[in-house]
Amino acid sequence: MRIFSILAAWIAVVMFFGGCASSRVEMDFGMSYNLSKYNQILYPEAEKNLKPVEGLDGKAANAAVEKYRKEFEKPAPAPANTFLKGSGTSMGSGD
Repeated sequence: MRIFSILAAWIAVVMFFGGCASSRVEMDFGMSYNLSKYNQILYPEAEKNLKPVEGLDGKAANAAVEKYRKEFEKPAPAPANTFLKGSGTSMGSGD
């Protein structure tokens, strides 16, 4: 019985001090988020480049934006037929 008590006390001490130590999860917290964010950035140093962006002229850019906006003005398609085939029974009477 004495050996069991000593063993239980050692286990309790080890568990107590083991709970205070930092875990691997704490050290890597947020690493997945940061890695995915950095992997999606093609050129991370782009924020330091203060030169204006060159590409489309004003008319071409305006036409592209208007075309993009008109895509959302299209009416929604008519809803599909939602009736089920072969459903000839009534659902409310319970008879």
